[in-house]
Amino acid sequence: MTTAVSLGDVRPVGEQLRAWRQRRRLSQLELASDADVSTRHLSFVETGRSAPSRDMVLRLAEHLQVPLRDRNLLLVAAGYAPVYAETGMAEPRMDAVRGALRQILEGHEPYPAVVVDRFWNLVDGNAAAGLFMEGAAPALLEPPVNVLRLSMHPDGMARDIVNLAEWRAHMIDRVRRHVALTADPALADLHRELRDYPDAGPAGEAFAPPGGGEVLVPLRFRREGRELSFFSTIATFGTPVDITLAELAIESFYPADAVTKEFLRRRAAG
Repeated sequence: MTTAVSLGDVRPVGEQLRAWRQRRRLSQLELASDADVSTRHLSFVETGRSAPSRDMVLRLAEHLQVPLRDRNLLLVAAGYAPVYAETGMAEPRMDAVRGALRQILEGHEPYPAVVVDRFWNLVDGNAAAGLFMEGAAPALLEPPVNVLRLSMHPDGMARDIVNLAEWRAHMIDRVRRHVALTADPALADLHRELRDYPDAGPAGEAFAPPGGGEVLVPLRFRREGRELSFFSTIATFGTPVDITLAELAIESFYPADAVTKEFLRRRAAG
């Protein structure tokens, strides 16, 4: 087990808290009310006139929905030891977690499902998820496989996605929202990379009015002479206190039509 601390942000804790508050578009009055502290005290903390206690840092971070990784940075900046560990997936204390993930993935067969980290790097996947990797350039399949890069790169799934402009723009907006939530510079770099891929059409095409009776944006792509259609759900761990768990997500894909459902059933049987 390791405790995750980064030296990426060395600003005083008050400046960091103010930046998170402004990122969440909250006034001092709103945050003070939510966190049950006085506006005056919060102002003093943000300007450095008052040193926050360890509990105050954690309370403000909770109300600001600061990611666990960055809560450690706030604690260190305030002069306290970090409290959130980052446990490798291979460590024994993760046995129950790995078992639960494997049960979810295998239970979702014959439909694809993957587990990804905060950068959408593939942590695990079931056998059906191999459908998405077929025909991709070898470089895109070198670990760690980034599922967003795999799906939108011109040498990956992109060449087989029927509604590429629509799908790409919705996914890019999803990454943009994660960048806004986490302020992660590496995630911002990934967002720029995906946005700038050639031959994919402008990202602004994503948000055309819905049509055809669809209730969500499907992923439609060609495989073995058929057009397959999927929608997905995303699940995360409840009440995580470990950084690794907090940053994991399970994306489960479901057939959006009878053709895709039958294709997956036959593929699994064969």
